[in-house]
Parts: sequence; C-alpha cells; structure tokens
Amino acid sequence: MKRHIFAAAVCALLALPSFADAPATGVPGEQLAKPPADAKVWSITDLAGTRHGQVALWTTPDGTHWSRFSLNLRGFISEIEEQNRFAPDGTLQSMLVRGTTPGGDAAESYSVKDGVYTYASPVDQATGKVRPNLYYVAFGGTFDSFLFILDALRNAPSHSVDLLPSGQAKIEPLTTLEVGNGTEKKTLTAYAVTGFGLSPLPVWYDGDRFFAVAPDFVPVGWEKVSAQLAKAQDEALAQRAPALVKQIAKTPAGPVVFRHVKLYDADAQRFRSGMTVVVAAGKIAAVGRDDKVRVRGDAMIVDGTGKTLIPGLWDNHQHYGDDSTGPLLLAAGITSVRDPGNVAETAWPRKQRIDRGELLGQRIVPSLLIDGSGPYAAQVGVNVHNLDEALAAVRRAKADGYFAVKLYGSIDPAWVKPMAALAHRLGLHVHGHIPHGMRPLDAVRDGYDEITHMNFVMMQAMPDDVVQKSNTVARIAGIGKYAADVDLHSKATTAYLDELGRRRIAVDPTLVVLEASLVPDAGQLPPSDLAYAETLPPQLVRGLRQSALAPTPDMPRERMRASFAKVQALVPELERRGVTILAGTDGFGFELIHELELYVQAGLTPEQALATATINPAKVYGLAKVTGSLAMGKLAELALIDGDPQKNIADLRQVELVMRDGKLMKASDLRAALGISGPPKRM
Repeated sequence: MKRHIFAAAVCALLALPSFADAPATGVPGEQLAKPPADAKVWSITDLAGTRHGQVALWTTPDGTHWSRFSLNLRGFISEIEEQNRFAPDGTLQSMLVRGTTPGGDAAESYSVKDGVYTYASPVDQATGKVRPNLYYVAFGGTFDSFLFILDALRNAPSHSVDLLPSGQAKIEPLTTLEVGNGTEKKTLTAYAVTGFGLSPLPVWYDGDRFFAVAPDFVPVGWEKVSAQLAKAQDEALAQRAPALVKQIAKTPAGPVVFRHVKLYDADAQRFRSGMTVVVAAGKIAAVGRDDKVRVRGDAMIVDGTGKTLIPGLWDNHQHYGDDSTGPLLLAAGITSVRDPGNVAETAWPRKQRIDRGELLGQRIVPSLLIDGSGPYAAQVGVNVHNLDEALAAVRRAKADGYFAVKLYGSIDPAWVKPMAALAHRLGLHVHGHIPHGMRPLDAVRDGYDEITHMNFVMMQAMPDDVVQKSNTVARIAGIGKYAADVDLHSKATTAYLDELGRRRIAVDPTLVVLEASLVPDAGQLPPSDLAYAETLPPQLVRGLRQSALAPTPDMPRERMRASFAKVQALVPELERRGVTILAGTDGFGFELIHELELYVQAGLTPEQALATATINPAKVYGLAKVTGSLAMGKLAELALIDGDPQKNIADLRQVELVMRDGKLMKASDLRAALGISGPPKRM
C-alpha cells in the first residue's frame, strides 16, 4: 500500500514503475550539498532489509538545517537536498528543496514574511496567514521538516496540530522496545501518527530524539534492528484489530434476506430484477424471484428496492498492505484478493489473523514472487542467482502454501521453461512480468498461464530495444512511445492474440496503473482517484497528484494518451478470443471500479466487466464451487450497491453493505474507521 510523508519516498517506489531513464530535470546531484563527516545518517532500506540509499542531516553554524537524500531503487534515482531555517521561537521560517526525482524537478519552497506564508510545490502553491499550531507538510524533500512536525505533535498539549495545505495530525504512544547493535543498547518508544494517510504511521524515538521509521529509515549502524522494530510495531497495531472487528462486523442472529434487489448472476453473466436472496449461517440458502422465495419470521429483512446485489469483488493485483487494507477493500465491496508478491514475514501472519477472525480482511490467494538478481530486481520476493536457486524457490512456493509463482523482469529467460514445468508438476499457477529480452508469446509457449499487466501483452509488438530493457522504465515509456502505432488487426498481431485465446491464457490488465502513468498532466489526479478526492485525508490526496510520466520531445502527452487508448483496446480483443481477464489494481484497491469502467469504455458490457472481478478469478483459482457468484450453497460473500451498475458501472462505488465470513458490515462504518469522510462521489 502507498503511504504518505517521508516514508512514501521509499514505499511508493516499491510498487510504482521506474521512470529513471526519462530525461531528468532540476538541479543535478553533483551540484547539491555534500554532507559533512559529522552528519547524522540514516540508511534507506526496503521490507527485505536491502539498502538502497541514505539520508544525511546536519546543522551549519548559522543554524540552518541541511539534509541530503540519495536513493537508487531498481534504477529509480532521486537526489535531493533540503534547507530549513527557523525563527527564534522555533517556528519554520523557510524551506528550500532542490534536486531531481524520476518524476522531474524536485523544487519546492516555503517561506514566512510579515505573518504571511507562501509555498510552492510540484503540484500546488498558495499564500495565507500564519497562525499558531499550523505546520507546512513538504510534498517531497527529505524528511527533515517532518521531524519538526513530529516534535510539535509530541509537545502540543492536545498532541495534535493543523497541517498545511490542509488536515490535522495526531500522535499517541504505541509501544516500547529495547534494542542493541552489539556495542550499545537503547530503549525506544514507538508512536502512532495519524492524519497523513489511511493508517497510522509508526515512528520510533530514542528519548526526545527521532530514531527511525521501520523498516524504511534506520540510523547507520542500527540496520539489523529494523526487523525487530517492524515486528514490534506490527504487533502493537494488531492489538487494536479485534476491537474493530467486534465494533463493525456483526454476526446476524438468524437469516438475512435481501428483498426486491436487482441481482448480478455471475454464472450467466446477466442481471435479474425482482430477486430475493436468503443468507443463513454464512451461506446462500435461497435465490429466486420475490414471489417464489419464502421468508422466515425471524429473518432480518434488507429492502433492496432500487439497489443491486453483487458477488463480493476480487482485486486480482493487490500487494496486501497493513491492517488498514482490509477495511478499505471491504468498503469497496472487495471480499477477496490475489496478492501477487509480498514479504512472507509480514504477509503470512496478517493472513492468518484474518483467517482466525482477528482482523477485518479478505480471502488472500498468494503468489511467491521470484526474480533474478541485479539493480532492477524486485524488492518483495525471492531473488535468485542461478537455475538451481530458481527451482528451489518454486519448490518453496509449494511447500509454504502459495497458489502460484510470479516470475519477474530480471529472471533469465532460459530459466522460464524449467521453472514453469516444475511449477505445473507441483500444481502451481505461473504468471508474472515478462523477463527482459523475452516477448510474451515466448513466455506463454514456455509455460506462462497468465500475463501480468496489459503493457506486457503489448510488449509483443514493441521494438527490440524496448523488449531488451523491459525490466526498466521501458516497460512503461516504451509502451507510451510506440503503442499508438500498433495495428491490432495486422496479420502478426492477430495471430498472436489468437494463440493467447487458443491457449486459454489469463491476463491481469491493471489498466489503472498505465493510465495514471501516461494520461494525466502534471499535478492532476489520476482518473481512478477522482471519485474519492473529497473524502480521503487531504495530505494523501495531495500525494496522489504526481504519478504521470513526464513527457519528452519524442513522447508528448497526446502520444502517450493515444498509446494508452491502443492498450485499452486490447481488452475486447482478448475477451472475444476467450482470454480470461482478471481485474486488478496494483494500488490501494478502490481503483478497481475505475478498472471496470475502463473495460466498459473499451467495449465490454457491464456484465462482462463484472465477471472479471467475480466469477473469472474464482474459476482461475479453483474456488468457483464456494465463491464468485450468488448461487445456493456458496459462501455469502456479497455487496449491496445503492444504484444500478448495469446502467452505470460507476455505481459499483456506492457500496452500502458487505458480507464476508458470515458477518454483515456497513460500508460507512468501514470508511469511518479509516478516517474517510464519506462515500465516493457519484460519477
């Protein structure tokens, strides 16, 4: 999941495509400040403990706070400096950020003069009056100015402050832990900070001094305690989950009857009006027309007049995040996910807590992500260095209970066939990115059951130089530059798509990711976020405004948009050939409805689009006998929609009630628990 403030610089990089090969703008790294020998330095690490850069902080004799941020993650390079100056009373008087990021110029400034503040970031600017307890949140920068906000939160009587541009932050103690690095011991305190995103951000203090954000920022020399810190904060946050389950998830005393609903029949891929569905003991007990279904006197009646009942949705590309992920997805009607790659040490315990009913969440079908080594290797999986290690990773996937293996871009193409053959002998599904130097048809012929991301489907038609670098920015920028010219009805493309159909290949398109990269102008919200902009925490929304790949002279924005439209047009071409489409987001999860909107825009019917997030995944994952449709005997995994998605697929955002694991939940309660102010805007 994406998080905001200074941890976002690392966390977002783990999930988003790398644009490092794009022309850099802004002050180059060699012209930025050089940390002195006595600077305080934090290592930047990922969830697997791999070091990718550092942040250095120091203060000059004139009292100016300096910091320097350097990061190289899969070739995703950021070089940033930040200067902060403070008034005698300790209030921030000026901030200046310079440098480059893969998204472009990092320039940002904040200043106060005569009681008036002025700020300008890559996405916004404003002027206003200074007032007590108001603190500017840097859009980018390092993390120095955020440390000032943390100290203010700890010292404020209410432990809360107002944020600029908007919002409010709060802080509360979370847990303590004693750690050592071999020569020194410390007793650290973790605090939970809220107001910047959808979940609390744990920060660690050593007495009155900031120590770490685990596992992202840890002082040099203390990297080995990162896992301890992460485990302690997760366990402390987990203690809150059972109370939320008890508060929100209600087990009905008797049957629940949904009367007068329009029903989406996923098995037949059609809508049926005037229907009644009876749920008893967590399963579908009856489905029929209103006048044909008998209702017991002790049943709870839900009037579905003007509403639609659908099977619980699947997000087929959800790198499951922290404890807030479950409520967020449930509020969107998502009751199941396929997690295509995560860190086992945190993902499996969370899945087990969900399965035990201790945490609000989804059914999780996990894949073990396997990648090669090198600068572009994935951060949330197993990195292998030779074929023997690759085959051992496949065996591990089977032994540890994974459904599938997901192969990634730095895998040696020669390993694909033996890895896929072993996976199939073990009963594992094979999917993933297409390894660099390989075209998708080669991967399919070598054993892929599924292609992840529609840009990799389009990779078949890309020039050789794009294919050779498809584990870099080329997998996005190459598509943006060349896809507009691809003839989807040429002899070669037709033969390729026909073969995907004959082989019954599945595709996880994640069009919302490619759209966010190619379509919006700088500072615009991606289309998938527009319906939620007025309800999400303001600082989170601000952070979503810089997602698009910067245009270049040979790849202007209009060409990128034309290329996206061509990739989008693959959806109906695949659908009519019998390719199984599995809707996924590779994001927060609430983008799923826009993913379905994009399918309908491309030419699918609402009925076909809904199948990609209901019955299709249930069949692919071998679960169609228990879920995926509202049929007698299946689990009651469902969502009640205040609207008619047959007429307007966007109505799927208007979730009123959701059921999973025998429990009935109000979407409004789920949203409120995350600090979301209301339902999504009707689109």
